[in-house]
Amino acid sequence: MKHLRSSILAFVLAGGVGKRLYPLTLERTKPSVPFGGKYRIIDFALSNLINSGVYSIYVPVQYKSQSLIEHLRTTWRKSGVLSKHFITVVPPQMRREEIQAWYRGTADSVYQNINLIYDFKPKIVAIFGGDHIYRMNIKQMIDFHIKNKAHLTVSTTPIESKDASEFGIVQLDGSLRIKDFKEKPEMSGKSQVFASMGNYIFNADVLVETLEEMIEKTTAHDFGRDIIPYLIRKKTRVFGYDFSKNAIPSLKKHEERGYWRDVGTIESYWKANMDLLGRRPKLDLTNHSWPVYGSSVDLPPAYTVGSDIDNSLVTAGVRVYGAKIKNSIIGRGVILEEGCKIEDSIIMDFAVIGKNCKIKRTIVDRYNTIKRNTRIGFNKESDAKKYFLDPSGIVVVKRGARKIFY
Repeated sequence: MKHLRSSILAFVLAGGVGKRLYPLTLERTKPSVPFGGKYRIIDFALSNLINSGVYSIYVPVQYKSQSLIEHLRTTWRKSGVLSKHFITVVPPQMRREEIQAWYRGTADSVYQNINLIYDFKPKIVAIFGGDHIYRMNIKQMIDFHIKNKAHLTVSTTPIESKDASEFGIVQLDGSLRIKDFKEKPEMSGKSQVFASMGNYIFNADVLVETLEEMIEKTTAHDFGRDIIPYLIRKKTRVFGYDFSKNAIPSLKKHEERGYWRDVGTIESYWKANMDLLGRRPKLDLTNHSWPVYGSSVDLPPAYTVGSDIDNSLVTAGVRVYGAKIKNSIIGRGVILEEGCKIEDSIIMDFAVIGKNCKIKRTIVDRYNTIKRNTRIGFNKESDAKKYFLDPSGIVVVKRGARKIFY
């Protein structure tokens, strides 16, 4: 088991468009969207791998990838003295003569880079999505995979059946072997079903053989829609790992065990950020045994004078001059002028909020300058004319043009 665990290659898939997160994905890919004041969404998947002792990581990128590439370059310079310790970006190479195209799906993004698997010669390939918020001890999933002599293990999490249409749904037998897989089925009721988290542990030989077999089919480009059902039909040993049983060291009693959020919409993204707040947050970031690694931009400590700050995260470089902040997350280098009132909102890096602004239930993307006396989040008709108004009622101010050398 130790030998197998020492020969692992990981792919963190980060090429998706993220249409439902528009306008936060107007100029960046979904995994690159800021989260929690100082992080990007992809930092959670990468931190899970590093904390689990998986140090050989490729990150296939595609759409609007420059922001993500720069983040990985500046934040994830953690390679060691060993040649197999790396985090490397992989744009579409179009190496295969029969495929002169961008990545056509999750499976295709690995297939087009199958030479990396041949070169590395791993025993196990871990394929994880880069667009979810969670903490996971991946070693436990790998141990489960090896113990059950699985060819493929899919991480699963229990959800209510009414939410099944958003996920791939697996049917497990008593030994946790997957008997059936349906992509986004329509279901009703409050019974629990198991959803795929989009995280997979493959035996490397099975992965390579399957991709070579399946990719010739013009529609076989996704793991969930194509590869997993195919392997189940072949009677391959496909198992479901129950993420709700995963144990993270130093987890606090008040935290939600098995916390995992697909932040694919503006509302789910906003709610996940709010889960970081409170004296008993659902996801507590102050865990030194399982840290989430984020940007270490060289900024001075936050400064506040004459202000009222309640239940909020305020990050490095922030300047608060006589403002009120409640239930909010304030990103790095933000300036809040006198008389501002910020509530239930997310203000991203290097925004400037002018005097006497009132902002409620709003996401202000990076580099914005909000003029004095502006009110956002109080009048739907006015907000819809000037900004993006999500069906949930959350207002989003798209990324600003203010230039900061970072």
